[in-house]
Amino acid sequence: MFQNLYPDEEYRSSYEIPYESYYQKGFRGILFDVDNTLVEHDQPVTIEAIALFEKLRKIGFEVCIISNNKEPRVKPLADTLGAKYVYKADKPSAKGYVQGMEHMGTTASNTMFVGDQIFTDIWGAKRAGVYAVLVHPIAKHEEIQIVLKRKLEWFVLRRYHKKRS
Repeated sequence: MFQNLYPDEEYRSSYEIPYESYYQKGFRGILFDVDNTLVEHDQPVTIEAIALFEKLRKIGFEVCIISNNKEPRVKPLADTLGAKYVYKADKPSAKGYVQGMEHMGTTASNTMFVGDQIFTDIWGAKRAGVYAVLVHPIAKHEEIQIVLKRKLEWFVLRRYHKKRS
């Protein structure tokens, strides 16, 4: 019933994912959400994010940020990280994911997505046929509409965790 909302993998943080193992499995592109996935909501790029993207490029990955935010939020982050980007991605529509793969020159079969929300990020990745990795949100304080979505996500994640055990 909730299969299209279940991630393929789940990690505590974008910074704890064993990216080398995904490269060895044949993944060549990574699409990233921004807010609460790479940095706190409305915050600038961190040294940790810069180091991660440098590491990913050294491994051999193409990287692209896809966000529902407007370009003034996304472009400066992407420029600092040296990443391609898609703004106003309209997640959970597959459109932004497809655009991101086009920017990277990858396909759904060799692209993974990393994001922190089920109803936008993971569902969109699934709709685009992309391997979906869920990470826990960086910040604990979020806007009210996100807090409400997190309560619904808790229900879906509980079913997901039961299924996996």
